[in-house]
Amino acid sequence: MCASVKHSTRGPALIPRMKTKHRIYYVALFSVVLLGLLATGVFQFWPHSIEASGDWAVEKRSAAVPVVRLPSDSPVPERGDLSCRMHTCFDVYRCGFNPKNKIKVYIYSLKKYVDELGVPVSNTISREYNELLSAIADSDYYTDDISRACLFVPSVDLLSQHALRIRETAQALAQLSRWDRGTNHLLFNMLPGGPPDYNTALDVPRDRALLAGGGFSTWTYRQGYDVSIPVYSPLSAEVALPEKGPGPRRYFLLSSQMAIHPEYRQELEALQAKHGEAVLVLDKCTNLSEGVLSVRKRCHKHQVFDYPQVLQEATFCVVLRGARLGQAVLSDVLQAGCVPVIIADSYILPFSEVLDWKRASVVVPEEKIADVYGILQSIPRRQIEEMQRQARWFWEAYFQSIKAIALATLQIINDRIYPYAAISYEEWNDPPAVKWSSVSNPLFLPLIPPQSQGFTAIVLTYDRVESLFRVITEVSKVPSLSKLLVVWNNQNKNPPEDSLWPKIRVPLKVVRTAENKLSNRFFPYDEIETEAVLAIDDDIIMLTSDELQFGYEYFNYLYTYKMPGDIKNWVDAHMNCEDIAMNFLVANVTGKAVIKVTPRKKFKCPECTAIDGLSLDQTHMVERSECINKFASVFGTMPLKVVEHRADPVLYKDDFPEKLKSFPNIGSL
Repeated sequence: MCASVKHSTRGPALIPRMKTKHRIYYVALFSVVLLGLLATGVFQFWPHSIEASGDWAVEKRSAAVPVVRLPSDSPVPERGDLSCRMHTCFDVYRCGFNPKNKIKVYIYSLKKYVDELGVPVSNTISREYNELLSAIADSDYYTDDISRACLFVPSVDLLSQHALRIRETAQALAQLSRWDRGTNHLLFNMLPGGPPDYNTALDVPRDRALLAGGGFSTWTYRQGYDVSIPVYSPLSAEVALPEKGPGPRRYFLLSSQMAIHPEYRQELEALQAKHGEAVLVLDKCTNLSEGVLSVRKRCHKHQVFDYPQVLQEATFCVVLRGARLGQAVLSDVLQAGCVPVIIADSYILPFSEVLDWKRASVVVPEEKIADVYGILQSIPRRQIEEMQRQARWFWEAYFQSIKAIALATLQIINDRIYPYAAISYEEWNDPPAVKWSSVSNPLFLPLIPPQSQGFTAIVLTYDRVESLFRVITEVSKVPSLSKLLVVWNNQNKNPPEDSLWPKIRVPLKVVRTAENKLSNRFFPYDEIETEAVLAIDDDIIMLTSDELQFGYEYFNYLYTYKMPGDIKNWVDAHMNCEDIAMNFLVANVTGKAVIKVTPRKKFKCPECTAIDGLSLDQTHMVERSECINKFASVFGTMPLKVVEHRADPVLYKDDFPEKLKSFPNIGSL
């Protein structure tokens, strides 16, 4: 008993001594194990950190990347549904509403797919696809919460079909947790098809998935669903070409592609023989020194040129179809500020859904190659210079990096889902130097209800009171009229007393101006509480209320604040052409032609004389011709569009009772 007591008193004394001696060792060991577990968890389950990493190589991350074995009988998606459109194959309800009007994009975590024999479906993720995923992960579109995602992007590299096992890759896509026949999934591919036929869209079965493809033709492109993207040129990152000013260059036309069809090369060489030094046709170099990269050189006979630098020596550069429709040379040409001459029938140009390629390129049918020199010579020099600037701008904004391509693609899809917050034509196409930044197009203002429904009528007047009162009386009959604003442009004469004005059913307000300017009719007055405005002169007494009800537009903000150059001052100084200036503005903003409405033969002012009518001055029409030239020079282009449509008022011809007509008082011509 004593011995046991002695042992028991000794035993507890040994344990504290052991803890004290090894405490630091155990704590350090536990910390190392804990940190190892945390690091493994981060690399395994935190997609953002992986996607932002600089290396997506599967074999280098084999310890951290899960391996997924694909049985041979794994399901394979259906082939791409060519009938898919956003309203049939895309689930917009997954996107929901958010205050920023931004879709949320989820990137699947990286996995290594192998077949039954353990052979990888793909060996590595390319540097370009790594950059693409990193760009998305670093953008405002990204979410790491799969339940909040509107769009899903696989971590399966499909950029080049050449390296893909078609069936196994499709099986890997079908394994994705939210695949659901590819609904709301976005796949990126720049090099579709393979020998011998080289299809113009990715051959991997993808069912309903959206495809951002680099070689679409009109036969494979699902308009409004797929997105046509550029074929990225690695030279964009390797070679920095300084911006070169617009204007004539050493060569008028240059061809730099190496692997083009022999028939096309023969036709280009025939052009070179005919036009001499104005045309330069280059080919692959065969006599380079050892160690010189052939991709960076081009040759003509024994003369060697640096590529892509030589592109800056040409005004126009040929972009011919090869085995694939999409060619990386398009990006090189744009970077050089050379106007691309695109000769590839049925090719869907990159981002053509939003980019106006007529401003930056010339498209020539393949059968017209022999005539291309004459076609290009017919283009005015000023237009060529504009196209050179626009070509460089397209490259800077949308072609120069994988990131630019990825974000432009997501923006296009975002604009489809939130069309009321979509980027305007000007924002997509206008270089920063000419963008209208301070005032938004009123047609795309935030979605808030106007203070008043209907439209506001603005009547510009000087002192034709009797005619003014008749206009007010007639306009007030229009059912949609919300308010009538009279702009009194006479600083030497007071408006009539309140008791003399016509009694109408809507508020009437008189605004006195500080100067007699025609542009006063387009000023965005605070009294305007409607989205639509009708601007009308005080001598337009022949229009009926039905004709006025027929339609109206709203561009006052742009006219007042963002009319380019000195157009507004010119109009005010000459007291002429404000209507033409507005048409220039509308055509430039919308890119569409105005609707020509045939004037009625009685459209004239019998009470007007040469004294009180601006249009009766003999020089009035001469100045109107001058102002068209003036406005075109200020805009730097002719925004007015050729239109063959004319709207004729023919409702008066309907052979049924007047009381049943929607607009019974629209008269004959």
